[in-house]
Amino acid sequence: MTSEEKNIIKEKIESDIATLTLQIKTLEEKNMPVATDCSLDALTRTETINAQEINHKILDASRLRLTRLQNALLRVDREMFGICIECEEEIGFERMSIRPESVKCVACAN
Repeated sequence: MTSEEKNIIKEKIESDIATLTLQIKTLEEKNMPVATDCSLDALTRTETINAQEINHKILDASRLRLTRLQNALLRVDREMFGICIECEEEIGFERMSIRPESVKCVACAN
């Protein structure tokens, strides 16, 4: 991977980190507990709780991806960045452009 490609990926990582940080903050605000004394009817309360469960799953996935992106940012300047941990072949620039936290090539990931 060329240094120019690594710079492009580094910018993508930083952009994704900023986006995820905002998304996580928003999801944390949405996941505030529903007060039991709130004047919601039973159906609305159930819908709210279900929406919170979905938001919680998205929040967990977002936090995990954020951690992986932060780790990728630490590795991006290293020689082994963009090399598959399974087959030790170069991970394609296209894949790294989409999922810069990838540590496996498409073939090994499958």
